[in-house]
Amino acid sequence: MIFNCVILNAQSIPNNGFESWTSMGSYNNPDSWSNLNDMTTSMSTYTCVKGTPGPVGNSYLKLTTKSVTGMGVMPGLAVCGMVDMATLQPTSGFPISGRPESLTGKWQYMASGSDQGFIVIALTKWNNAMMMRDTVAYNYNELPGMAMSWTNFTIPINYMSGDDPDSCLIVLSSSQAYNVQAVDNSYLYVDELNFTGTVTGILENHSNINISISPNPVSDLLILDLSNMRDKYISVNIFDVQGKLVKSIGMVEVSSKPKIEIADLLKGNYVLKISTSAGITTKKFIKQ
Repeated sequence: MIFNCVILNAQSIPNNGFESWTSMGSYNNPDSWSNLNDMTTSMSTYTCVKGTPGPVGNSYLKLTTKSVTGMGVMPGLAVCGMVDMATLQPTSGFPISGRPESLTGKWQYMASGSDQGFIVIALTKWNNAMMMRDTVAYNYNELPGMAMSWTNFTIPINYMSGDDPDSCLIVLSSSQAYNVQAVDNSYLYVDELNFTGTVTGILENHSNINISISPNPVSDLLILDLSNMRDKYISVNIFDVQGKLVKSIGMVEVSSKPKIEIADLLKGNYVLKISTSAGITTKKFIKQ
């Protein structure tokens, strides 16, 4: 799946302290954060609820994975922006200025069985020449172990471009995969989200993760073998041999062998840049 961030009307993390909620009658939704409540309300089940009191302020975000009759196991999911209810994929973010170094906040979480929650941060910029969004920075952060009481966290934001982003997407999930490997009763509680620090230039942590691509040379579909990847999402961009960005794929959901469409590229040599939570990996390929 691809994350195509669409700009909304905000300048910082909206409702970052989860103090603002809208009553929907039988349940509340956190302002500016999409979730699955509108889908699951027919079964009187809610994976996103208002927790009180918060470690700071009156309330916090409480995400819990739950079994929903007729729908399966649904994750506690919140997206700062919009989410497609048909695919459960994020489709938009919020405007941002500057180049924050980290996302900070407070959390509690626990996974059931082999489940594992995560937080995704993606910063993008609209490319007028290419008429698409370029990925400026990204991090997919799994929630290791457990945090049974309120704990401060800091998630670094990995930059792969010297550009200033204009949009940000934040995804919070109590489970590792949407309705696939989610386990009932996994939870993630979050409060007081903020950006800290400022990054100048490009901070690229190069990774030795073993990623293979095929076929090579390739004419239309480039297949990535990500069988050793722990991340659930990666960022993919394609550059020519002079280092010019020629195709911004964006955020890709990791499957056993995701396919990248490159039929629109001219024949020649290219570099595939794959950004993961462990760093940057590059692969050369030939378009024939």
